[in-house]
Amino acid sequence: MNFSDDKPLSRILNGLFVPYANRVPDVKAVSSAMENLGLITKQEDIINDHIAFRTLGIPNLGISSFEQIFLHHGYTKQDHYFFPKKKLDAYWYKPPNYSYPRVFISELRVESLSKQAQLIIDHYTNNIQENPLNQVDLDNVDDVVSFLHNALWELPRLADYNALLTESEYGAWVLYNRYYLNHYTISVHELPVPYDELKFFNKFLKSIGVKLNDAGGEIKISHDRLLRQSSTVAQSIQATFADGETAEIAGSYVEFAERLPLPKYAKLPKEKLTNSQRREGFETGNADKIFESTFREQINKHS
Repeated sequence: MNFSDDKPLSRILNGLFVPYANRVPDVKAVSSAMENLGLITKQEDIINDHIAFRTLGIPNLGISSFEQIFLHHGYTKQDHYFFPKKKLDAYWYKPPNYSYPRVFISELRVESLSKQAQLIIDHYTNNIQENPLNQVDLDNVDDVVSFLHNALWELPRLADYNALLTESEYGAWVLYNRYYLNHYTISVHELPVPYDELKFFNKFLKSIGVKLNDAGGEIKISHDRLLRQSSTVAQSIQATFADGETAEIAGSYVEFAERLPLPKYAKLPKEKLTNSQRREGFETGNADKIFESTFREQINKHS
């Protein structure tokens, strides 16, 4: 996803991607194997379908705060999605042009959690009395990148993390990882034949030892069958908590998307298809299962 130009948005996205790639070994493993196979000549050749962030839906935080970064840099807010079982809301954001990835931002409906879970989250966030982005110069790339990697609240205690984990694995992930980039997504349909189909690309992934999230099947398919998505199982990180205890917890992961042509463009040659002629947006059913890439059931199953 690295951008070589000096535009502010490019520099912000680079500032996000480099530490994420260093933290998620599957990023390098997949891109290196793609190079060896001749699918790309370098990592920068990969087209990034979208990046995703997780937030907490409380005053001064959540989507309404976080989205300001991308709205300021030319993104436009699109469809709303609701995930009742996981107690999540989300929106996706269209980039100013498709040299940039789409953005998907979700938030936890904290008010829908138990009183105990709400108290845990409140303990760490109650000192945030105003939107922290009020203090960030959104035109200053260094300020924005620093904000995305600096803690807005103190490290949680392991006991609090585990207590929240039993009720909301998503919430526990955010409590520790904060605004860390949750995943980036390889646009499989942009690759050479036959790897431009997710079923073939997944065989390739498994052949190099990549573990795929199989919640809802390894390939999640939208109702119109035009959006197909897969993801790796999040790689564990050794986390140090406020009380000095350490534990292996879920980190970030990589996603893979295949956007098929809309029916009226289905007969167009691949090289003539544009983004606007392919399936756009997201699908609640797909995303619901992609969220589980960081859940214990998937991590333990594939460990």
